[in-house]
Amino acid sequence: MDEKKPASTIRILGIDPGSRITGYGVIDVVGVKPCYVASGCIRTAEGALEQRLAQIYAGLSEVVGLHCPDQVAIERVFMAKNPDSALKLGQARGAALVCMANHGLSLAEYAARQIKQSVTGQGGADKEQVQHMVTAILQLSATPQADAADALAIALTHAYNAHAYNSSDSPASPVRGRRRSTGRWRL
Repeated sequence: MDEKKPASTIRILGIDPGSRITGYGVIDVVGVKPCYVASGCIRTAEGALEQRLAQIYAGLSEVVGLHCPDQVAIERVFMAKNPDSALKLGQARGAALVCMANHGLSLAEYAARQIKQSVTGQGGADKEQVQHMVTAILQLSATPQADAADALAIALTHAYNAHAYNSSDSPASPVRGRRRSTGRWRL
């Protein structure tokens, strides 16, 4: 059941996929202001990979059912040093993609470097810097867990890139009017 949101609000779900922990973050963009809705982690139990993928799918399906996002953004797969880790990450991401497709939601993809640049101003920022900026931008009373903070950063990046608005090419686009030239939100 979706909690009430104003008609002019765009709700964005950010997903940080992982085979052990998948982070999710939900924000509303009200006019030009990003507002925190929810975040958390889907932690998979030990067991066969296919069972963990089913848990990711079911967890994300529950998040979609609860928050009814208008748009979804996910981190793009990067080439890890460990091929086995990259393969598992790709499979977790695939579970998320199928879940969103089955709910009729399209996805925007962002590279990790682009997400860090959008939120912190530095493409090489570490997890602590991302957590700090997400906490500040969304005016949270506590710092979210790293994977949830990453997912919120993905949702914020989507909002910054004006994909959340049909008129993103318009000079009066709410996102363009709110961003600094660095792509970061004003605090």
